[in-house]
Amino acid sequence: RVTLLELMMAEVSEKNPVTSEEMNVFVRHADFLAGCFQEKCQDVLKLTSAADAEDEEAVVTIRLLDILCEMTSNNGQLEHLQALPGLLETAIDTLRLTHLAGKQAVNIFTATHAVTGQEEISHPAVGFKSHLIRLIGNLCYKNKENQDKV
Repeated sequence: RVTLLELMMAEVSEKNPVTSEEMNVFVRHADFLAGCFQEKCQDVLKLTSAADAEDEEAVVTIRLLDILCEMTSNNGQLEHLQALPGLLETAIDTLRLTHLAGKQAVNIFTATHAVTGQEEISHPAVGFKSHLIRLIGNLCYKNKENQDKV
């Protein structure tokens, strides 16, 4: 699943112009990916315990967030994702929970806390909070209704 998501990320990240048919496919995928993210976003919180540091579901959720960030950076998919019910609320709630989890244990969600001396920890969740903030910002971009929710 992670490899498939990475392939999708590469396709979404390409700067080539897309046809309307390809855009329709991206929009359908966006619905599915957003739904999966909304269902699985709590799995990333498991990464705060050392026993679950390699949890595959959490890694899949992190990749889903990466793709959603990239999709919301594209104007063609942005409006559709901004209108999805619950996506913004889920991202905000997950940000709150990761912030609290980071305060209660070693904060693995931000890069500033992932550096110890000269060694950098290559934990899969590093940068998760910044990606959540990017998604929230993208979902609020030129969207008064979403801005009011935040």
